[in-house]
Amino acid sequence: MSIRKIDNRFSVTGQILPEQIDEVVALGFTAIICARPDNEEPGQPNFDVVAKAAKAKGITAFHIPVSGQLGEGQIIRFHEAMSQCDGPVLGYCRSGARAGSLYATLSR
Repeated sequence: MSIRKIDNRFSVTGQILPEQIDEVVALGFTAIICARPDNEEPGQPNFDVVAKAAKAKGITAFHIPVSGQLGEGQIIRFHEAMSQCDGPVLGYCRSGARAGSLYATLSR
């Protein structure tokens, strides 16, 4: 897992696998936000599988899939999700770019 820290509150990475949740916990993240739609490519774990592994370790998980331009609904849901997070959040998608784009909307 290659994590890029944006600031003390948010970092991004590519696809998280369920077996990587222990590493997410060890790195101090308290929540994950998935910006990747399910079934985007073959072999990708569905969000529910990652979320189940995360919740079992006390990590809150949010799914805000983005498959093109960011929409108002996605931005609102992202802001609501971030308002529920008390600690560092790890956003992910295929490359981390969409998760980073969502985070950039907080400064709008």
